[in-house]
Amino acid sequence: MTTRTHRIAVLPGDGIGPDVIEATIPLLERAVSGAGAALRLDSYPAGAHHYRETGVALPDATLAACREADAILFGAMGWPEIRYPDGTEIAPQLDLRVALDLYAGVRPVRAIPGVPLPLADPRARDIDLVVVRESTEGLFASRGKGVVIDDREARDTMVITRAGSERVQDFAFRLAARRALRRAARGDGSPVRAPSVTCVDKANVFVSMAFFRRVFDEVASRHPGIEARHHYVDATALDLVRRPWTFDVMVMENMFGDIISDQTSGLVGGMGMAPSGDIGDRHALFQPCQGSAPDIAGQGRANPTATILSAAMMLDWLAERHGDARLARAAASLDEAVDRVFGDGRVRPFEFGGTDGTRRIAAEVAGLL
Repeated sequence: MTTRTHRIAVLPGDGIGPDVIEATIPLLERAVSGAGAALRLDSYPAGAHHYRETGVALPDATLAACREADAILFGAMGWPEIRYPDGTEIAPQLDLRVALDLYAGVRPVRAIPGVPLPLADPRARDIDLVVVRESTEGLFASRGKGVVIDDREARDTMVITRAGSERVQDFAFRLAARRALRRAARGDGSPVRAPSVTCVDKANVFVSMAFFRRVFDEVASRHPGIEARHHYVDATALDLVRRPWTFDVMVMENMFGDIISDQTSGLVGGMGMAPSGDIGDRHALFQPCQGSAPDIAGQGRANPTATILSAAMMLDWLAERHGDARLARAAASLDEAVDRVFGDGRVRPFEFGGTDGTRRIAAEVAGLL
């Protein structure tokens, strides 16, 4: 097989973003090299501190590089004290979602061996779900367009379109099918759960949500092998505490996804363990869910696991897109190394009461690649 060099645009960003990216890149390169594949990683500026220095949060050259890259690896961006004149935070990741049409926010949540979980029920060890968040419309479509009327009231508008709903819902069903095939292929003797997609909405109150559900039902009819479920968002929040192991793939509006994905991350150890991808038809960006964490930036305390797992997601996406099994093997090696490091009790990050920081965790993962 001819070796194709995949170009990755790296945006370290603000806060702990540079810390976790610096720790992850050598692991990414090692996993890819070990699988016989090749990457070219180039770093570009963007973020809150870049905005403070230049007046631009996402330079044109950085956006152009992201358009030309095969994928984007993103650290974290934003800083509480650095804001736009309207009071909102600097968030180039949101600009990239719109500019590159990254409509599917994919937030996988899996209980990793050895990681302490907040739920006492032993079935919590079976948590393995994905939140799929529509990332280009919903309530976020009002970003930069909200109005304050005579200092008396403020209004933001929810936007739900048929095209936007159909494509993210179809993505969710296709993802559920792929997950089912992977579970069956493992052949480890564990029960193979039937695939399902849950539409999370508030269709009992809002016309926009009733429309989202109606489109979901139409899309579901085209995927007869996958169970289609409905759940109101408030009941979902409750059942994610009561029985999260019963969910497979969940698809929802932008704001609901923003909130629910944080909740699900908390079920498996917190934001430092939570990877994510923002995926479109041509482009994709991968980043940890944890944000810039200004309180620990530069201290070497940040948990890089979410970034390492996001890098594995990136390799998996590239493997599927380009039909390169070597990248899939590299992705699996990163996932397996993380599982072994935590499963064997080799590390305990600060958020779990331990003393293992960014470099130590990355070094332990590197030792298994």
